[in-house]
Amino acid sequence: MSRVFEIHPETPQARLIRQAAEVIGEGGVIVYPTDSCYALGCALGNKEGMERIRRIRRLDDQYHLTLVCRDLSEIATYAKVDNTAYRFLKAITPGPYAFILKATHEVPRRLQHPKRKTVGLRVPDHPIAQALLEAVGQPLMSSTLQLPGDELPLADSVDIRERMAPLVDLVIDGGPCGLEPTTVIDFEGEVPHLLRRGKGEVPPGVEETGTD
Repeated sequence: MSRVFEIHPETPQARLIRQAAEVIGEGGVIVYPTDSCYALGCALGNKEGMERIRRIRRLDDQYHLTLVCRDLSEIATYAKVDNTAYRFLKAITPGPYAFILKATHEVPRRLQHPKRKTVGLRVPDHPIAQALLEAVGQPLMSSTLQLPGDELPLADSVDIRERMAPLVDLVIDGGPCGLEPTTVIDFEGEVPHLLRRGKGEVPPGVEETGTD
């Protein structure tokens, strides 16, 4: 049975954030709120935690988790950011976006696309997520909290407590959260390309052809 922390969504209690960071540091898997949806997360180097998240969501080995970062400078540690990508990222981070970029050697191979050697990254605009990332001191491996068979991510805190308590080590209850996932932009090609339309508005200059 997991622990539950009720953390204020605008002014997170520092004591509870520290305790949540300790759970992550000890190898735990948590549920936490972001600026798009609730998410599952664990420490960057936690291979078993990553496998637990995959089992919870029934994801195969081809699905790679997103690295959730504190800011643009942290993204640059784990991804190769050229001038075009930098201008886009600077304009829309933090926010409800995920970016596909070429991975650097700092990214564990298990987090990279096996052929393209890319990685997904994002910087959330949510006080709890930002406080948690600051306390942990490194990115979180993360995935949207959407369970097998569900059409939408889990958003109701009571529902999350009931369904996730047997599966994770900690649930951070930050109140109601959204149902829209992030907008995903791929920077691997010559021009940025929209892979998924989500909560974030599509910035000018992003190619939308073929995207529903």
